Amino acid sequence: MKEPLVPVIPMSHTAHIRSHRKPRRSATSSIALRAGVAGGVLSMAAAGASASANAAEPVTQTIELPTLTADMSAQVAQSAATTQQAAANYELRAERDAAAAKAAAEAKKDLAEAKEKAEAKKKAAEAARKAAAERANRSTERATLSASASTSVSAPASGSVATVIAFLKAQVGDAYVMGATGPNAWDCSSLVQAAYKQVGVDLPRVSQDQSMAGTDVPLSSIQVGDILYWGGKGSAYHVGVYIGNGQYLDAANPSKGVVIQDLSGYPASGAVRVL
Repeated sequence: MKEPLVPVIPMSHTAHIRSHRKPRRSATSSIALRAGVAGGVLSMAAAGASASANAAEPVTQTIELPTLTADMSAQVAQSAATTQQAAANYELRAERDAAAAKAAAEAKKDLAEAKEKAEAKKKAAEAARKAAAERANRSTERATLSASASTSVSAPASGSVATVIAFLKAQVGDAYVMGATGPNAWDCSSLVQAAYKQVGVDLPRVSQDQSMAGTDVPLSSIQVGDILYWGGKGSAYHVGVYIGNGQYLDAANPSKGVVIQDLSGYPASGAVRVL
């Protein structure tokens, strides 16, 4: 029996020489990441495996990173809740302050309006009272003047008074001009001054001073030739002369000029006698 033939494989002439090259690492490596919370530490493992000609063991590296513990997480959550509550409190306080300021402003406005209305009501009542008093005084004066006119003489009491009245009536129809002194235009006091100058009585120029001349006469006792004045004694703003029968003559105003008027229509404030 023949022996089996063993095949002979030709070998390289360098096959018996051991290679001095370092094992080549694989171009790809795998990294495995595992994470977990164990005892408060996050573990990350990176494992690299490379295949080499001699099947080297894989190399593994582990990196430990600090993580939040359960207590720290609770503290962060508590801090966030406290901050949120503080913000809510500030917002609520701001709203309350704004509401209080608005209420105070409205109350102040209402108080001012109430005071203004009360003051207006008080002024209206005072004006009504004064008007009623003036109407009552005028009614009394008119009644007094009517009685006086019915008993007073219609003719001048003396030659001097007659001269005064005659001069005044001669000026009826002349113009009224403030500051004028005649002969065709007058103001109230210049006409009275000129009339009495005809009989030698030297009167002051203005109505305020003329109301202080002579002797005071009650309106119930006035006579022809008495000087009438309107306004306060010493501060009169108008003058005229009583000519009898409840009438007086004066330089009234620019629209009327020198006229004769009824005393009942515009009662005088007082009277003085210089003759």
